[in-house]
Amino acid sequence: MSRSLVSLLYGLALVATVVGVDLAFFRGHFWPRLAANVALVLLFAAFWFRYVGRTAP
Repeated sequence: MSRSLVSLLYGLALVATVVGVDLAFFRGHFWPRLAANVALVLLFAAFWFRYVGRTAP
């Protein structure tokens, strides 16, 4: 797979996860929702740099 396709799929997975967690657990709770979203983005970024970011172009 090309790197741009992997990036697109990874971004879509991130968005789907954030929206799913928001709707399932944090509806109506602003600060816990914000904290969970930041944590999810940091987690996805860590996995990106650890596994995807190191692959050869």
